[in-house]
Amino acid sequence: MRRELRWVDYLTINLYWLGLNVASATLTPVLLPYLVALFAPPELKNTYLATLRVIGLAIAMAVQPIAGLLSDRCTHPLGRRRPFIIGGALCNVLFLAILAVSPSLVNSPLDPLFQALVGATTAYVVLVIGNGLLQASSNMAHGALQGLIPDLVPEHQRGRASGVKAVMELLPAFLVILIGPLVDAGQIGWTVGILMAAFVVTMVITILTVHEERLAEKPAGGLREPILRLIALAVIFVATSQAAVWGVRSGGRWLAAQEATIGLQVLLVGLAGLLAMAGSILVGVYLGAWVGIGREARQQTSFIWWVINRLLFLAAVGSIQGFAQYYLRDVLHIPNAATMTTVLLGVVAVFLVITALGGGYLADRMGRKRLVGLAGLVAAVGTFLLLMARNIPLVIVSGSIIGIGAGTFMATSWALGTDLVPPREAGRYLGISNLAGAGAGIVGAGIGGPMADLFNSLRPGLGYLVIFSLYGLLFLLSVVTLGRVRVSYGQVAMPS
Repeated sequence: MRRELRWVDYLTINLYWLGLNVASATLTPVLLPYLVALFAPPELKNTYLATLRVIGLAIAMAVQPIAGLLSDRCTHPLGRRRPFIIGGALCNVLFLAILAVSPSLVNSPLDPLFQALVGATTAYVVLVIGNGLLQASSNMAHGALQGLIPDLVPEHQRGRASGVKAVMELLPAFLVILIGPLVDAGQIGWTVGILMAAFVVTMVITILTVHEERLAEKPAGGLREPILRLIALAVIFVATSQAAVWGVRSGGRWLAAQEATIGLQVLLVGLAGLLAMAGSILVGVYLGAWVGIGREARQQTSFIWWVINRLLFLAAVGSIQGFAQYYLRDVLHIPNAATMTTVLLGVVAVFLVITALGGGYLADRMGRKRLVGLAGLVAAVGTFLLLMARNIPLVIVSGSIIGIGAGTFMATSWALGTDLVPPREAGRYLGISNLAGAGAGIVGAGIGGPMADLFNSLRPGLGYLVIFSLYGLLFLLSVVTLGRVRVSYGQVAMPS
């Protein structure tokens, strides 16, 4: 039987999430959009950003569940999870250095070669490579780290532990307020140095303070079949979503060639985009999860629908965050857009942290599903309000409402997921749940980016209004899918 945990245990078990999310809170909304804008044609920057993220997240989608599977079977003296955290953190430092050198390659003599081979500059290609390697190493640690809560935390304390996890994921929004001005000033080296320090410090503290029991012997069964299944899972999902991107682009080009009105293009292509996002999520997750889980999938339909619910929500909230800098620059015409993006995220983080802690506490008492559903409704309201924002105060208000929904979701959704996974295979199953984490960017940004460029070419700023409308609808669809999730704790049914 697991011992009762103290608050300090909640902190140490979840501390490396802080390191991971200092990086993601800096890279996704601030650093990568800034660098892409340096390297890409202005009229295609959303598409270039989407391509960068899709490649990196496709790697993450394959690596994370494999790392979780391998950590489930690890017999290292440090335990099942910590060896992967060490290796991931050290590799992160190396691969961040590649990102740091990419701006020095602008106007490289190799540009003609890479333009001929892949249609992009040397700096952009190096950025894609560095980000892909960073996604691989980060998710090596991420896949193992997800196993700590189900390994070490009793069921009746997982809501609180997940709430602290959510705070560690959200707290970096305050810290990156300091990073925005560095990015706007072009101080990429200092920015990357901060990320390196975050990885190393949180890794060292985690290794020294978290105590795992060594796995006495590896579980029975080989690795070849489950690893091939997990790779196939990623291939299926990425292929499904990219087919949807091709369909939306082709439809948009055909309508433009027919000289359709802007209103008709918004209606038809917007509807196609929504169907592409939701359809690729449903089909990609369902097929991918069945391939990744194998024969046991028939007994894990609630887990699969939880992943679908999670992906719908995260695709919306992550994409709004990812395109925020371009929205501030192109629609509101903010000159220091990177700085203002971090300020906005810092204000929103206040509501994220409060609701994450409160949501985790309430999740242990009144049921996970109710709070997850409420989170989707609140986030949708904030998103539709954002569509009317034409000044920074209203953007902050709408963003804060989205933050309330996201904070509640981050705490309660993860607690719901830890109740659904088989305890002995927590690393593998929670790694498969990265269909939601990585898939969110592949769907939301991968489809939304090209759509934004398409409509921005028709009317400046229109693209962001269209895709943000779709993200609000994804929040509502996430609520609908909760009806397919069934939860029981131990042998006693609990309120959902």
